[in-house]
Amino acid sequence: MAFTLPELPYSHDALAAAGMSKETLEYHHDKHHNAYVTKLNELVAGTEWEGKSLEDIVTGTYNKDAVAQNGIFNNASQHWNHAQFWEMMGPNPGPMPAELETAIVDSFGSVDAFKKKFTDAGVGQFGSGWVWLVKNADGKLEVTKTENGVNPLCFGQTALLGCDVWEHSYYIDFRNVRPKYLENFLDNLVNWENVASRM
Repeated sequence: MAFTLPELPYSHDALAAAGMSKETLEYHHDKHHNAYVTKLNELVAGTEWEGKSLEDIVTGTYNKDAVAQNGIFNNASQHWNHAQFWEMMGPNPGPMPAELETAIVDSFGSVDAFKKKFTDAGVGQFGSGWVWLVKNADGKLEVTKTENGVNPLCFGQTALLGCDVWEHSYYIDFRNVRPKYLENFLDNLVNWENVASRM
């Protein structure tokens, strides 16, 4: 069965008051994400990956030794990344659940320390990529960053929170000020209930 573009879990203008405009979501979801889905379907047709799950394609085509990943991986991973990203945000984020806050404090010392580490990692990702809050196999939380479409599935980690730092994710609303975009993401856009559900 072909992959499809998931519907946003909110309207295109639902995040505008929190700093992500309708125009950004129209471009980012309807055009960029859709392009990954369309290209992925085209590339897997007639290959060993046709009919496989998205997660199996991501982990099966990732090459840790490669300088650049192949087209199937790039489009599969970006489809997976974006499908998670939309769910990780919401128009009425609410407070951080106690279980998640405790885990973050245990791992980083405080919520503020986590937010600084997450923002610094996202700002420090040279070029396009993602910044993540992940849970490792030992249960410890860690902030990581990945280039291009590489994601925590490639390293056997559980993605709790991810933020897209490709320019198409923030340029309309924040121009070239990536730090402000990341700070706004953490303060106003993250659906902490969704993050906690991934624990």
